Amino acid sequence: MLRKTFSNRESAHGFTLIEAIVALALVAIVLAAVGSVMATNARGARNLAQHVALMEATRQIVSTIPRGGEPLPGELTGEMLGHRWQMRTSPFVGSVPGVPGARFVPQTVELRVRSPSGAILALETVRLQEENPP
Repeated sequence: MLRKTFSNRESAHGFTLIEAIVALALVAIVLAAVGSVMATNARGARNLAQHVALMEATRQIVSTIPRGGEPLPGELTGEMLGHRWQMRTSPFVGSVPGVPGARFVPQTVELRVRSPSGAILALETVRLQEENPP
């Protein structure tokens, strides 16, 4: 009669339980890292979209400012595209003294725009306004 004998080498087919657990742990770590990167990218894309919407609303508000030296009231407020805004004008305070007989005087224009999410964009610029409008 023939008897078949098995050596340790022939009976070791497949992975041990420890090897399988280590492999599963490595896969879980890799998946968690990928998920974290994807969540960060999604958050960044959402923040970028909100910033673009805020800049677009600000651009539209600035485009409504009277041009050609027309006088501006001291303070304006409003809402556009769901964004609340406030604009203040005041005399320009700088190191340059006023020029006697000048047709225009500089004014500081401050614009604050608040998005629905709460983000705020503040702009400050100087514009020339006629000293004595007709």
